[in-house]
Amino acid sequence: MVLRTRLQLPEDLFPVDPWGIESRVYTGEFVQEAETIFALANGYLGVRGSHEEGHPAVEAGTYLNGFYELRPITYGEKAYGFPDTGQTMLNCPDGKILKLYVDDEPFDVDTRETADYRRRLDLAKGLKSRELTWLHPNGKRIRYRTTRLVSFTNRHLAAIQAEITVEGDGASVIVASELGRTAPMTDSQDPEDPRLGPRLAERALRPLGMGEGDGCRAVLSFGTELSGARMACGMDHAVECEDAWDVRVERREQGAQAVFRIDAQPGHTLRLTKFLAYHHSRHRGADELRRQVGWTLDSAKSSGFGELCARQERAVTDFWQRSDVKVSDHDDRTQQVIRWNLYQLLQASACVDGAGIGARGLTGQTYEGHYFWDTEIYVLPFICYTNPRIARSLLKFRYDKLDRARRRAKELGHRGALFPWRTINGDEASAYYAASTAQYHIDADIAYAIRKYVDITGDVAFLHDYGVEILVETARLYLSLGYYNFHRNAQFCFAGVTGPDEYTAIVNNNYFTNLMARENLRYAADSVRAVARDHPAAFARLLRATELDEDEVEDWEQAASHMFLPYDEDLGIHLQDDSFTDKPIWDFLRTPSEHYPLLLYYHPLNLYRHQVIKQADIILAMFLLSHEFSVEEKRRNFDYYDPLTTHDSSLSVCIQSIIANEIGEHEKALEYFHFAATMDLSDVGGNVKHGAHIASIGGTWLALVYGFGGLRDHGGHLSFEPKLPKMWSGLTFHLEVRGSRLCVEAGHRRTRYTLVQGPAVELTHRGRDVSLTPQAPVVELPEAAEAAAE
Repeated sequence: MVLRTRLQLPEDLFPVDPWGIESRVYTGEFVQEAETIFALANGYLGVRGSHEEGHPAVEAGTYLNGFYELRPITYGEKAYGFPDTGQTMLNCPDGKILKLYVDDEPFDVDTRETADYRRRLDLAKGLKSRELTWLHPNGKRIRYRTTRLVSFTNRHLAAIQAEITVEGDGASVIVASELGRTAPMTDSQDPEDPRLGPRLAERALRPLGMGEGDGCRAVLSFGTELSGARMACGMDHAVECEDAWDVRVERREQGAQAVFRIDAQPGHTLRLTKFLAYHHSRHRGADELRRQVGWTLDSAKSSGFGELCARQERAVTDFWQRSDVKVSDHDDRTQQVIRWNLYQLLQASACVDGAGIGARGLTGQTYEGHYFWDTEIYVLPFICYTNPRIARSLLKFRYDKLDRARRRAKELGHRGALFPWRTINGDEASAYYAASTAQYHIDADIAYAIRKYVDITGDVAFLHDYGVEILVETARLYLSLGYYNFHRNAQFCFAGVTGPDEYTAIVNNNYFTNLMARENLRYAADSVRAVARDHPAAFARLLRATELDEDEVEDWEQAASHMFLPYDEDLGIHLQDDSFTDKPIWDFLRTPSEHYPLLLYYHPLNLYRHQVIKQADIILAMFLLSHEFSVEEKRRNFDYYDPLTTHDSSLSVCIQSIIANEIGEHEKALEYFHFAATMDLSDVGGNVKHGAHIASIGGTWLALVYGFGGLRDHGGHLSFEPKLPKMWSGLTFHLEVRGSRLCVEAGHRRTRYTLVQGPAVELTHRGRDVSLTPQAPVVELPEAAEAAAE
């Protein structure tokens, strides 16, 4: 399939800068896209990149991870087991607003004449800034700068500092700082696009009181009607000014405003800092949440904006030391794209404890803020290798929802647990079962992530305390879902399932599902036997929690050993499912380019009846379980399935890039990588306005490290076969493995491995064993051409 590269944003919109994204000209054409690209978040709190004055704005979102309202799901025709309620992440009161008036004229970046405009997301400091000169209608010039952060060191905190200087004559300056209720969405949502999800028809937040007035502070609290969630938010201010000023604060249950009036003298700078705090809970009352907001504001004001910025920079510096990926020095554009992508992963995960990661992080409300399998397969590998504590938290979140998954499995007539396809609170929220509930591979994806985490980190305590219980219940699910098919030599089969490819639904023996389920069954059996043998206390807890029978483990092993994996001898390929090649191939030549993604223009049944693939399916299996396939098998499968793949999902091209590179399709690998890496900054899919594609961004890291870096880590043993693009002089990345930190510097002539800190690490480079120790922390190896020359 030829990639349809549809760049919605001009390539020169953001000047080349390896450490920032900057816009030097304001344009109203890309307001909503910029709201995503300049969004700030920390995994708990997220704010879209809308302007401080509140206009122009399309989706001026403020989001709290895990703060949602329930909504009824309406069906034209309902059936047993369909979810009754969904969950929608709420747009919370907006605290970004700082309206500026000079001599009674309001500033509006969209209509006022400005000069020296500059808007920047600083990837090295973790700050977003905007500076400009407003050419006032009366001839005065007002220099205006704002700096904004969402804290990585206190997940409840955001702050904005505004600096205003009047040049020439003095002026009357008013700044109206607001914390307000948000209106329901009435923007450009396309009701025909199922990816966006429904909006709540009316205001979902109900006032629950406000804090007592004190200086420039206002604290509000709200609750939801159905989910039982409560939140509190507050603002406070600090003023640095040489001139006379006063403030009037209006506090109401639905919103608050602090109006600062300054008699600004020429050349004097007003510095106004606004501190914002957000807390939410389903267990604490509104009074307690308001007190927590007050404590957060107290701490922030005591520290001051300068100290908050310093802490932010230290946190971001630590992130880059652990997570930066560098390409050749001369390719600053690619470096800029890579770092913006990696920064989005930081923003999605840094303070995510107790929740999951939504498909768009906290940069937009698309998919209603739901968590998918994207996290375990596309995002978790990066986090495992760069911040194991957060990886553990994400998997612990799945464990915390295990009872809900048990209930869902029982509802569908299965044993064990069935994790939801999309969710916030652990309950299934998808109404379209064919491409959601039927994707039973979700259980195996979580089991796969547990194994990767334990193998990479060595955290067997997590396996004993939480992971093995999940493995037991997911193995039970697969044993009850499958059956021995005597028409296929008594092999273990699954009927009526959907794999990752959502254009091929409700099939028998989806290869990806069968293969991943086999790994789940094997890992569950091995883990239970190991815990029983070596950790009797943990095994006793497991028996109490699951009432496990020893015969079950043998049943899992038998099913795994008899798993049916469809294969076509004539074509020499693994079949995506039993009947995939029986269908006609989609007529790509007669499909207009504007009819992609196909899901927006063709009924699902039209897609299900053809050989047409939305995203990597078997090709994804060949990446995740690479050791199960020979290079020749990978080549034949890739050659067959790649031309049938539309890449209508952002989850596809990153995986296609990895396999293409492995089989020698290096130009295609680079093309696919660039497609994935620029998904948002070039707005390839035309929907970055609805939020950043977090899974595709995680896949970009996979393509760099597993693809060009050649990493494979089956069983926790690291092996490398770097395959760099010709135009890259090198590739450098960092990995944390069982408490040790490695730096890998791959080049065309030599590859260097450095043990930065921690105990010894054993790895393999092109089949050669390498040992890194504190005494000998650096090993440099020649690549093939260089070795031959020597």
